Formats: sequence, structure tokens, C-alpha cells
Amino acid sequence: MSSSNRGTWASRSTFILAAIGSAVGLGNAWRFPGLVAKHGGGAFLVAYLLAMFALGIPLLMMEISIGRKMKSGAPNALRGLNKKFEPIGWAATANAFVIVVYYAVVFAWVILMTVFSFRFANLTGNTEAASGLWAELIKTTGTVSGYGTISWKVVACLVAAWVLIYACIRKGTHSVGKVVKYTVFLPVVCLLAMAVKGFTMPGAGEGLKALFIPDFSAWASAELWIDAVGQVFYSLSVMMAIMFAYGSFLKDDSNVASDCLVIAFSDMAISVLAGMVLFTTMYGSGMTTADMSSSGIGTAFMIYPMTIVTLTESGIFNACFAFLFYFCLCTLAIDSAFSIVEGVSAAVSDKFHFDKHKTTLYICLVAGVISLFFVTGAGLAWLDIVDNWCNSFSLVLVGILESIAVGWGFGPKKVLGEINRNRKRFAMPSWWFTASVKFISPAALTVFFVWNIVSLIRSGGVYGAKDGYTILSNLLGGWLIFALVFVSGFIVKLIARAKEKRNQGYSQESPTWDEME
Repeated sequence: MSSSNRGTWASRSTFILAAIGSAVGLGNAWRFPGLVAKHGGGAFLVAYLLAMFALGIPLLMMEISIGRKMKSGAPNALRGLNKKFEPIGWAATANAFVIVVYYAVVFAWVILMTVFSFRFANLTGNTEAASGLWAELIKTTGTVSGYGTISWKVVACLVAAWVLIYACIRKGTHSVGKVVKYTVFLPVVCLLAMAVKGFTMPGAGEGLKALFIPDFSAWASAELWIDAVGQVFYSLSVMMAIMFAYGSFLKDDSNVASDCLVIAFSDMAISVLAGMVLFTTMYGSGMTTADMSSSGIGTAFMIYPMTIVTLTESGIFNACFAFLFYFCLCTLAIDSAFSIVEGVSAAVSDKFHFDKHKTTLYICLVAGVISLFFVTGAGLAWLDIVDNWCNSFSLVLVGILESIAVGWGFGPKKVLGEINRNRKRFAMPSWWFTASVKFISPAALTVFFVWNIVSLIRSGGVYGAKDGYTILSNLLGGWLIFALVFVSGFIVKLIARAKEKRNQGYSQESPTWDEME
């Protein structure tokens, strides 16, 4: 797709809302509060804010500005800096594809719990039944075997999830612009409504203390800092090909520096709001941080239902609150899901000059078929394995390579100039951007990556046979997918060369940074 006929965002607000929608996802609602509970409340908040400023904001600006300059998805945009960088973009794209395959299943689970929220009406005070409702509905075996056990309710919700994802993105920026006007504000309204209830509960004060008062002794833990960096990294949707694609639809007169600050601060604010909701309602229902889980899935589907059935003596009220909570998660999930598809679609259509709308449809169909694997009885276990590798290893290595490519291979000066083009009140300082991209990001992410490798070896040897999963399942769901992600760029290169030979009108050459001046 050439830049001349490339779609653009209808307005600055549309782009900001779309980027916020992508950044603000399920991780804000469930993973962030769990990590706060795990790492000393306010101590984690401070570390998270430091990581956001040192790492998150500069990387967000970097990807969006390169996307705008090159008018292309991640692989072609990085190719424009240097041909050798293109495989990094394909690794980000391939990893994003894997993520959206199983993320759609999590989205389907959220839809399922929204539909069956009425079941909470008959579970008042029965915390054991509430915590087991989700597992009962999805019919999981909890192991990597048991494929024959399938919940057709989940299958129906998965189909609904993919239909919704495609419907939101089928017309590119035009349809996305219409959707985000509602889906970005709806979760905020839902969270505020739940916060009002949480603040009025008897234990709300203790919950807020646990959330905001720091236990600075937690700073001695390297894991706290790694989790803080990881949360920022995942939360802003960087290194997933998304922000390159979203930046490529920006008009040339956009102000990247100020827009990125709005996106980052909105992401932080919604994370804190979600934390306030979770802490006040859980403490208000008699639970503490000891009952919370750093696992988002565990928090949302097993622990929080226990809270819901102890909110009041009214089963109807509890069921309504459950509906509101899971509907809020639906609105958070859909923006993140379709933004990942957009990043993949932009990369493929740009590289092979395919029709963008058809490419999006085919990606949804292929990913949808593959995602059926995760609705089997063994799906939860496999999802846990694949998710761990995609986020703890593949995503982090993409970040290391990308920051080194821009910080050392291309140089941050030109990128900074693109960020500050059209600057008005705020310009990104050189010392901030350069220090982050060239030094802090590669160093922090390398420490994160090495730490995860060490943890993997300690937990089950180099094969990663942890948490009771077999060595074979970790080899297939972990090492094999990890390898495919990082060889994807070379596979695409071979396909592109073959297409050039068959089709004389096709060329994989694309403009360089200097040619776009």
C-alpha cells in the first residue's frame, strides 16, 4: 500500500483514542493491581512510574514517529532505517500474531462470564462455587492433554469475539475511529461506577492504604523492578508492531511528542483507577492482598468472583455488579485485540502490496481457526505456556533488538527530530530520549531477558518444564514458537524473492528514511 492512498486518522482525537484503546487492555484491569499487591503497594507504583518515564514514553514516541515518517507497518518502517532491521519488524509482527490468537480466547472467556453473570445471583456467600464457575464453564482439564473436552459455549463466544474484532477493523482507520469513541470511554465509566461502590464499603480505607502506602523494603527485590518494566512494556503496546501501524496513519502535521504524553498518562491513570476498584472491593468484602494473585487470569476469573458473591446479601445486585465488571473487561479487551490485528495486517499488506481489507479478513480467519485449539480442555495449559514465552521472552528480545537498532545502528538524532517536528508547547528533550533508547532500554530489557532465562532454568531446567507441564509441551509451545518468531523475517524474505521472480511488477524495495524527506 503506497503512502499516497494510505488511510489516515480522521482527527488527532481519533488517533489518541485508538492508541489509548490499544494501550489500555486487560493487563491494566487485572495484572497491574495484582503486581501492586505482590510488591508492596505504593513501592511498585513508584517503580512503575519511573519505568514509564525512563522506558515506556521514549519507546512509544520512537515507534509512532518512525511509523509516521515511513508511512508503513513495522517491518517496512524498520527496513527504511536499514535493510538489515526488517527481520526485527517481522519478529514483532509474528509474535503479535501469536498473541492475538490466544488473546481472542481470553476475550471469549470475558464474553462468556458477561453472558453468564446471572449465575452469581444464586451464589451469594458461596465463594468456593464462585471461584470455580469459570473453570466449570470452559471445561478445562488444567493439563496439556484432554483435547477432546470442548466447551461449545466458549466456541460460540470465540466466534463472537472474532466477529467483533473484524467488524471493528474491517474499514481500517474509518471503522476504528467510530468504535473507539465508545470503547475507550465505556470502561472508564464502568470503572468509575465500580469505584463508587468500592469507596462506600467498610474496608475501602484499608484497601487504599494497601494500594498507595509504599513498603520501601520491597525495592530490594530485583523482581519488583523487572515486573515494573514488564508492565510498562506490555501496557503501552510497544514492540508489538501496533504503534508503527498506528503511526503510519498519522498526518504529517501531527504532534507526536505531546500526543504520546496524553496516551501514556491516560494509560497510567486507568491502571491506577483499576487498582483502586480492585483493592477497595476486595478489602471491603473481607479479603486482603494475601488473597490476590499476580496472575491476571487468576484474579479476574477465580479470585474476583469470590469478592463479587460477598459484596452484599442481594444476589441480584451481585449479579449486576458481575455483569458490569465483565462488560468493562470486554470493552478493554476488544480495542487491544483489533489493534494487534491492525499491526499484523499493515505489515503484510505493505510488504506484499495486498488489498488491506482482504488481508485483515484473511488474518482474522486464519487466527480464528488456530485459536480453536485453545478452547479444548487442554487449551488453558497451552495458553499459559505460549503466553509466558511470548511475553517473557519473544517480546523482550524484540525490544532489545529494536532499541539497539535505533539507538546504535541508526542513531536516535534523526528519530528525535521526527518526534519534535510540529512541536508546540512540549519538545522531547534529547537527553531523555537518547539516554532511554541508547542505554536504559537495551540494558533494562537485557536484564529482564536474562532474569527470565535464569528463572526458567531454576524452575525446570533449560527445557522449561515448569508448573507440571511436560518437556515436550514446553518445547512445542515455547522454544518452537520462539524460534519461528525470530526466523519469520527470513521466511518472508524468501517468499518475497519468489514473488519477485514470478511477478515482474512486484518489488519488495521500499523508500528509505532519507528518501522520505
